[in-house]
Amino acid sequence: MRLKEKPIAIKDILLPNDNINYEKWSVVACDQFTSQPEYWEHLKNRIGIEPSTYDMILPEVFLESMTEDTIKYININMHHFINSGVFKNIGPSMILVERKTLDGKTRLGLMLSIDLEYYDFNLDAKPFIRTTEKTILSRIPPRVHIRKHAPLELTHVMLLANDDKLNILENLFDKRNQFNIVYDFDLNMEGGHITGYQIKDCKPIINDFYSLIADPNDPILFIVGDGNHSLATAKTHWNELKATLSKKEIKNHPARFALVEVVNIYDKGLNFEGINRVLFNVDKDFIDNLQKAVDQDVKSWIYTKESGKKPFFIPKSTALAYEQIQNFIDQYLIDHKDMTIDYIHGDDELISICDKHQHSLGIHMPVLDKKDLFPFVQLGKVLPRKSFSMGSATAKRYYLESRFIKNINLSQKRRKK
Repeated sequence: MRLKEKPIAIKDILLPNDNINYEKWSVVACDQFTSQPEYWEHLKNRIGIEPSTYDMILPEVFLESMTEDTIKYININMHHFINSGVFKNIGPSMILVERKTLDGKTRLGLMLSIDLEYYDFNLDAKPFIRTTEKTILSRIPPRVHIRKHAPLELTHVMLLANDDKLNILENLFDKRNQFNIVYDFDLNMEGGHITGYQIKDCKPIINDFYSLIADPNDPILFIVGDGNHSLATAKTHWNELKATLSKKEIKNHPARFALVEVVNIYDKGLNFEGINRVLFNVDKDFIDNLQKAVDQDVKSWIYTKESGKKPFFIPKSTALAYEQIQNFIDQYLIDHKDMTIDYIHGDDELISICDKHQHSLGIHMPVLDKKDLFPFVQLGKVLPRKSFSMGSATAKRYYLESRFIKNINLSQKRRKK
């Protein structure tokens, strides 16, 4: 299918210069390890004073303590890295990403930019690029506040393509020896290994992606796999900025575009995992009331430090299980102000966190079948937030590539210096 619209854009990509320690530069997505500040403290100690994306992000574990000084610190670091020659511009490109995780699997991805005019997170919208989970609007403003002052973006957004024939990324990987390797290193904190291959001839690949669109009357190009709120933040920032620009400025302003990694949902190295719920300051009646509120079809389990694992029954439909459980929790949180929630990847992590907190409760959640996701979205539906995870926490996207979202010329910056 050939499109007159251009939801895929090829923009300049920034990477660290060759003298930068890539292992310390690249850190895991900010929305991981949200109940484990010790992870981030260990990471910071490991990085030391080396340039790192850690100094340009705000891990969500610290989001509640964010101040104006926090935002200033992030933006000062961005400008410092730009002005001190940390970055190199590899030009308008795609990057084929080969990610080997510690479980021995290999996952392929493709770094490219999308036009935010073709993405919308509102539930009644049907854009080319669609959300898969409900967006919590209250989470957007603090992120927009950071982005609107930032000269560049880092990304942990991963979009999913519906390539059941394994024709696009897999064929590119077969030709990887034709491409220039732009990075090849071990990721820190048990992230595995990552290799990037620069691709300059992008038009045939774009047309291949467009050919995946099954229904021209209701076209879906990509759906959001990870980084839902980050992409919603980019869209919100762009909408706010767009209102201040001329028609000419709107056409190609760098903030109109967002850098993402596209992964084939049928990639053999891509695992879907459930996202467990951990609740703190739980009342004694919570478990019984929750069990009464959900369909009791199949066995799962809950965990407390005091009682260990206990059977808990949930709906057979994974989507319905997330919907019923999350709806009950959301209402319970409104009525019980002392209770809080976190979303945890991995059963061992759930148990570890509950063991550290009195009056906490972990709910083991089911796994969504990958093949059901595109048809579900095509029906105009969205899942409750945090309904699936693309791999374990350490298998998440690491910040590495970046691009300008303000009009900045890197070569001019260097000449002035």
